[in-house]
Amino acid sequence: MAEKSIIDEYQARLDKLENIKKSGANPFPNQFEKKQTLVEAKNQKQGAKIKTAGRIMSIRVMGKIVFCHLEDSSGQLQIVLNTQELGQKDFDFFTAHFDVGDFLGVAGEIFTTKKGEISVLVKKYQLLAKALLPLPEKWHGLQDKEIRYRQRYLDLIANREVKQVFVQRSQIIEAIRKYLKEEQFIEVETPNLQAIYGGASATPFKTHLNALDIDLYLSISPELYLKRLIVGGLDKVFTISKNFRNEGIDKFHNPEFTMLEFYLAYANYEKLMTMTEELLKKIFKALGLKETITYQGQNLNFKNIPRVRFADLIKEKTGIDISVANDFEKLSRAIKSQKLKDIDISGGSHYGALLDQLYKRVVRPGIVQPVFLTHYPVEMIALAKRNEDNPRLINTFQLIVAGAEMVKAYDELNDPLDQEERLKEQAQLLNRGDSEAMPMDEDFITALKHGMPPTAGYGLGIDRLAMLLTDQPSIRDVILFPFMRPEK
Repeated sequence: MAEKSIIDEYQARLDKLENIKKSGANPFPNQFEKKQTLVEAKNQKQGAKIKTAGRIMSIRVMGKIVFCHLEDSSGQLQIVLNTQELGQKDFDFFTAHFDVGDFLGVAGEIFTTKKGEISVLVKKYQLLAKALLPLPEKWHGLQDKEIRYRQRYLDLIANREVKQVFVQRSQIIEAIRKYLKEEQFIEVETPNLQAIYGGASATPFKTHLNALDIDLYLSISPELYLKRLIVGGLDKVFTISKNFRNEGIDKFHNPEFTMLEFYLAYANYEKLMTMTEELLKKIFKALGLKETITYQGQNLNFKNIPRVRFADLIKEKTGIDISVANDFEKLSRAIKSQKLKDIDISGGSHYGALLDQLYKRVVRPGIVQPVFLTHYPVEMIALAKRNEDNPRLINTFQLIVAGAEMVKAYDELNDPLDQEERLKEQAQLLNRGDSEAMPMDEDFITALKHGMPPTAGYGLGIDRLAMLLTDQPSIRDVILFPFMRPEK
């Protein structure tokens, strides 16, 4: 619809609104006793008296009879208005003042039209909210991604399949909560505003608290707080939290995203792999999915997920043996000798960061089928526990599917002295300009010095899992209000 016609439509609806007010009717009443959803009303017996409401999605005036479709979160239902039931005055008032987009309450009886459509024969109607702007043209198939993301309310009106995506997202979260509570975990909350951030390799968002005149950071991870709770004697804790990372935006990344993190005392990473398989089965069942799903045209099999060592996969995909190329200089030479593109050696600050580049830019994008990738080098995760047989490795795994990390989990480092040294190294990297390194958190070290039992920690990306299980191409398609560049 052209800009001028939108302005004309807006003015026309304003005029109707004014006329409605002059008639003595309230175009925005406080409440309406809706006794049935539209689908519940549709399922009533013939002749049943109903009282329901919804948004008008279509209007067809055919002489002395009007056919409309109402829609609510349950679905659609046709209503029929005629002069015989309403009287000429109320019938004419409806046809003169009501538009597609308005919210309407109706009372009437269920019947079936001559064409076989279950409908409501309206005895009374009430305007519940006058829509002053029209639905977009071709609202039944709104495709413009920019409009869909910026004005999600229009997307939800126009595309019923979008509603289903977010219903399924809710079911995923519900299944996660149900599984963990069955396993006797308790749900906790951790702060989003933190004086010292940590728990991941990421650049934080910085803000300022005027009341205390101090700088604060938005949480990049709840990890260090959850481990404080393990120290405090809460052996099974989880949170579904918002994390904020000042990083790139692409199909797998949004600056604000949702994570499940849980921590289990007296367990190790192998237990968490088993729990991952159990949890996925619960989620698949809740969504009515089988162990083989289709994602963006690819068949993915979640039955018997293989376990592959990180070093073995790097060698297979790049020809580089990281047990030999075990420092920054050696790895740099190996990358050059293999003529691998997209690796910024000059910008690398340390071995772990360079190895992370090699993995994320060269290896991970080629992983399609689900795989548990285990035993990362110690330089890659500063909070993970060393492997007892090989201290150069850490007891960790990631679940990788369709080129993306879904889960990261590891044995938590509970040796306070080792952790203190590793955080000192991180702090030095931060001081040298590595924006993704972690600062020293003295209070966290103090907590560890009071003793933390052997603990396994777990992080699952809710948004990415929702992408995968609803077959959506971008993280923006599973976040109701994804970040968008401000309009000029």
